[in-house]
Amino acid sequence: MVNRKYLTAIFLCVAFAGMSIISVSDISEAASGAPSSANPIIIQVGYENAPGELIDRACQEWQKNLSDISAGTMQIQLFPSSQLGSKDELLDQMIAGSNVVTLVNGGIFADRGVGDFGIVFSPYLFSSWEDVEKLTASDWWNEQCSTAEGRHLKILAPWHYGSRHTLTKRPVKSPADLKGLKIRVPNNTYQVKGIQAVGATPTPMPLTEVYTALQQGVIDGLENPLTTLEGGAFYEVASYLILDGHIYDETMWTCGTDFFNSLSSEQQNWLIESAKKAGLYNNNELEASNQAALERMVSNGVQVVDFNFSEFQTAAAPYYEDPELLAGWSQGLVEKVKTILGK
Repeated sequence: MVNRKYLTAIFLCVAFAGMSIISVSDISEAASGAPSSANPIIIQVGYENAPGELIDRACQEWQKNLSDISAGTMQIQLFPSSQLGSKDELLDQMIAGSNVVTLVNGGIFADRGVGDFGIVFSPYLFSSWEDVEKLTASDWWNEQCSTAEGRHLKILAPWHYGSRHTLTKRPVKSPADLKGLKIRVPNNTYQVKGIQAVGATPTPMPLTEVYTALQQGVIDGLENPLTTLEGGAFYEVASYLILDGHIYDETMWTCGTDFFNSLSSEQQNWLIESAKKAGLYNNNELEASNQAALERMVSNGVQVVDFNFSEFQTAAAPYYEDPELLAGWSQGLVEKVKTILGK
């Protein structure tokens, strides 16, 4: 009869021989609940842009950057084409503490309580990306970021989204030609009023609904950066383009403060630095991507319309005297921003 103690000893030897070696640091990490590459912190990054657009490609860079810098302990999951939901839905999720990040521009921040940030979405305020970078490097910009944190939104990094142009179903050469045209804009006060100022009828709707709305005649056009106009194939149903550059869109990758504060200071730095690095890639690629998008649209039948730029600037001037906007801005805001820009 086989001795039970002998059998137990054999069993334990076989079991231990089959186990992988566990380091003291592994045991410590497991005990502390710290993330590992096998159990990473997951961050869901959602955006309206289609796969293959520059924003999407830059997000893939961000995904790689964060994985590399954190040794795999933090991972980004990408959700293009509004797969995570609408902008407002994502913002609500972020404020509730979810591990979600999305693009938020000045107009949306203003509608969420950071009133002065709305001025960056004002028509014809900027003439170049150099103008934009003067503002993002200013104390004023940092003050707005702090105000956003008070609204439970943490700005991680600003990226150049693109200068915004107008694509329509019929030629537009002057503000008079926009009269009666329904132009899709994002759902924020500043772009609604900006489009109104130059004569069009603003029609807010999610970007994912625009192609069908153009097909069905619900709207007559939209405005967006060239890469987005081309990436969404909107030129298939609206073939007249004016390169008006009415907004230089500096957009900001943003998460909720509750989620951000749940990270260690090291993890916070990794998230921010990896986003900034991807932003440099995005900004450096922007001009070439815009030019390539324009060439593809023209080759697909889009007509670039000659238009009177100064007439659009003049038409937009009353926007800066709108009582509703002025009531939401701090006193002297327009002059302060123009001073920063050297205008």
